[in-house]
Amino acid sequence: MFATIREDIQTIFHKDPAARSIWEVFTYAGLWAVFHHRVAHRLWRWGLKFPARLVSQWSRFLTNIEIHPGAQIGRRFFIDHGAGVVIGETAIIGNDVLMYHQVTLGGTSLEKIKRHPTIGNNVLIGMGAKVIGNITVGNNARIGANSVVTRDVPEGATAIGIPARIMIPDGLHMSQRTTEQVMDMALGTADPMGELIRRTISDLQDLTDRMDEVEAFVHPELAELFEDAIPEHLPHRHDLLDMYDQMSDPMSVKPHENEQGSGI
Repeated sequence: MFATIREDIQTIFHKDPAARSIWEVFTYAGLWAVFHHRVAHRLWRWGLKFPARLVSQWSRFLTNIEIHPGAQIGRRFFIDHGAGVVIGETAIIGNDVLMYHQVTLGGTSLEKIKRHPTIGNNVLIGMGAKVIGNITVGNNARIGANSVVTRDVPEGATAIGIPARIMIPDGLHMSQRTTEQVMDMALGTADPMGELIRRTISDLQDLTDRMDEVEAFVHPELAELFEDAIPEHLPHRHDLLDMYDQMSDPMSVKPHENEQGSGI
């Protein structure tokens, strides 16, 4: 156990640039929460359920971090800041996991079954994230800040949003981005709902343009009305009429339609 605690302290120095000395590390709520949990978990495995719960609740009172003594936590686990973290009874956490404040590993069932998440090795869980249910977060995955994860996250992937989605913008997988970008829910410029809305608006505009072309083809008499509506003395009258003729031909291709990314 003491070797594991030593690793936990070294992990803090490795993953928190604010840690300056061993005495400062001893003030970290996350360190004490993990220490108390390792004691409580051992008591739990020995069948001493009530003493384990006492240790767990004492730790919660001291650190504002609640870890059920039945949860299984691997080595070099670090909770940065830690306030408001909740880890359920059947949660399983691998090695080298970094977790920030207000994270919840919660359950969705009232039955006495495996109802909490399984977190793989080397996973980063951003502040405020909610990982709910008996799901699996693969090794080297990242969970963005304030995300709500209710489905499995593949190994090496990054999940963000409500509900969480896997983001691969511009051909660059989000797991290749920096930790600083992952901590921002928008992940730089990637916003799953914003991207969906943008594409929907673009497709709607494209459909509207095509409907105008079809109407002009089905009702050619509108061309005469359009021609009569343009004054004779207008300098660019001829150009406008040519443009209308081109729009009236449903087989014509707009110059911008073959541009890369148009309408997407």
